[in-house]
Amino acid sequence: MTQTRGRIRIEDAPKRVRVYLGGRPVADTTRAKLVWEKPYYPTYYFPPEDVATDLLAPTGETRRSPSRGDAEVFTVKTDRAEAAGAAFHYAGSPLEEIDGYYAFDWGAMGEWFEEDEQVYVHARDPYTRIDILQSSRHIEIVVDGVKVADSTMPKLLFETGLPTRYYLPKTDVRMDLLVPTDLHTECPYKGTASYYTVDTGKGVHENVVWWYPTPVAESAAIAGLVAFYNEKLDIYVDGELEDKPKTVFS
Repeated sequence: MTQTRGRIRIEDAPKRVRVYLGGRPVADTTRAKLVWEKPYYPTYYFPPEDVATDLLAPTGETRRSPSRGDAEVFTVKTDRAEAAGAAFHYAGSPLEEIDGYYAFDWGAMGEWFEEDEQVYVHARDPYTRIDILQSSRHIEIVVDGVKVADSTMPKLLFETGLPTRYYLPKTDVRMDLLVPTDLHTECPYKGTASYYTVDTGKGVHENVVWWYPTPVAESAAIAGLVAFYNEKLDIYVDGELEDKPKTVFS
């Protein structure tokens, strides 16, 4: 069931959802709510019966939301870890679907599971889809007038709300122009990415190339391939220069 209140959308989550801290389960439910309180992805809300409230210590603080009301803030404490101000209890919320429910700061907690698979970064959006298709399109990447990649064997990754990403074999890339960096990012749909900086000798472009050494199972087709930011570099598809899209990564 979906409920929309103003700019907030609420749905019943069909998955079993668990959150841990210090190896202890803090919440475990098959009755979570998905609440779109952020523009790009939902947040899990847990019914109080499925939360280990004995692990929550009130901070005396409240967090105000125009749509969700006042939330009492708690610190989550286990015998091996503590997450200060990481739990929020919405008692008396004007949104009756989440009245009395608890939410948690994703990054402050330990591990999150949807069913028996660990999930990273944030809850997966059921309306986000990823398709990875083998293609014979001719992809060329040009940086500072230097051709950095040239491939007719790309895999095209289509992700809801983002431009098409072109994942290329490293054998079709000037790897001598790519410098590994210490940056790593996580995606709940693809896994952990590592990054390269492009140094053409004419300019240095930091962290504009990424790859997934060991992506999650549903994105296994892009393992070992490299992708370039459409938003920042010149990408030619079948000889035509693509427009640089405007996204959160621009």
